[in-house]
Amino acid sequence: MAKTSSSAIVLIVVAAAVVVGLIAFIATRSGASPALDAFAQCLTDKGVKMYGAWWCPHCAAQKQSFGGAFKKVTYVECATPDGKGQTQVCKDAGISSYPTWEFPDKSRVTGVQTFDQLAQKTGCTAPAAP
Repeated sequence: MAKTSSSAIVLIVVAAAVVVGLIAFIATRSGASPALDAFAQCLTDKGVKMYGAWWCPHCAAQKQSFGGAFKKVTYVECATPDGKGQTQVCKDAGISSYPTWEFPDKSRVTGVQTFDQLAQKTGCTAPAAP
């Protein structure tokens, strides 16, 4: 009987550890830091847009730098679904390079930008480096 009780306790402890680990994994993977969320939201609030293409590795790197906070950034997809053309909105905007960041004063920068570079252009507070 004592052996069954100790086995049950070990099983419960292991199961609890797995659940805690899973929760921690999901929490760190799905969300961005509050500072990064606030930075991304500030960019959007200031009217900043990022033009990009789904097939562009530099755009993917820029998106990855924001992690889950990228959902708060105003993003304009320029590639057609087949990847062989450009959407009309991007043609009309004169976008020729990806990623292109456009600011409210209509100035633009191309290529992957650091948070500090975006902060300097917008006045948003860049999150601290991890």
